[in-house]
Amino acid sequence: MGTIVPDLDLVVSEIADEMRARTDRGAVAHYIPELARVDASQFGLAVIDADGNAAVGGDADIPFSIQSISKVFTLTLALGRYGDRLWRRVGREPSGSPFNSIVQLEREQGVPRNPFINAGAIAVTDLILSGHQPREALGEILSFVRFLADDETISIDEAVAASEQRTGFRNAALANYMKSFGVLENPVELTLGVYFHQCAIAMSCKQLAMAGRFLAKSGRNPSTGLQVIQPERARRINAVMLTCGHYDGSGEFAYRVGLPGKSGVGGGIFAVAPGKASIAVWSPGLDAAGNSHLGRIALEALSKRMNWSIFGA
Repeated sequence: MGTIVPDLDLVVSEIADEMRARTDRGAVAHYIPELARVDASQFGLAVIDADGNAAVGGDADIPFSIQSISKVFTLTLALGRYGDRLWRRVGREPSGSPFNSIVQLEREQGVPRNPFINAGAIAVTDLILSGHQPREALGEILSFVRFLADDETISIDEAVAASEQRTGFRNAALANYMKSFGVLENPVELTLGVYFHQCAIAMSCKQLAMAGRFLAKSGRNPSTGLQVIQPERARRINAVMLTCGHYDGSGEFAYRVGLPGKSGVGGGIFAVAPGKASIAVWSPGLDAAGNSHLGRIALEALSKRMNWSIFGA
């Protein structure tokens, strides 16, 4: 007898219902004033399989601030432009420290540990900015995300961007520290302006799952058939997501979910089941490491029920 494949629509619907009923929701990101106002009771899940079928549950069509999930798209853009030269500017190792830690930068001469902690993402954004005006660089990032999602309505939440610029003192410290070591090429205020705005891109779970399909399909955009990035680089982005995508909660996520993924403090998590599906989940309440509390629980349930862990059954 062959293996019975679970019904994806049913699984997604069941998980959304289960998450809606839970009372343990974590705490919203209070240090960004606009995010502190988000209703923590919301939950959305969207899964797009290899054939392009979408299964959605809960608040999957409500836009939210993708925050650090944007780092997946800027890393893809920067790798496309600079190739492996990018890795001279930023490492590929897990940090084991909070996402906005300055301690490692001091120990490692201003070179960030990986592109998914804040310092590393600021360094990647600086590369994209080089040779451009900030408006042009930001336009390139937004156009890229819209192209991947096949959705021109995706926009930047200017209130969130302004909120981050008013309160982003730790990120300014990280950027100035890297600038002192020559890791950043552009004026700190310009690089940070682009970085804050890219983090303020607002997307729904469904839009985010659409945009990330290329990482489940060896770098190819299923809508157009075009190769977004070389298969080898798509594999490498997935590898860095697996090991570094959840800050100092990355090991726990790999242990429990078994999928490459990237979280954001807006409560979103983007995950990839290679060759099978692109996944986005959103629940604004965060755990102690800054990752969506219910989002991780929902992805663990999805991975188990669909048998999608990259480590096998």
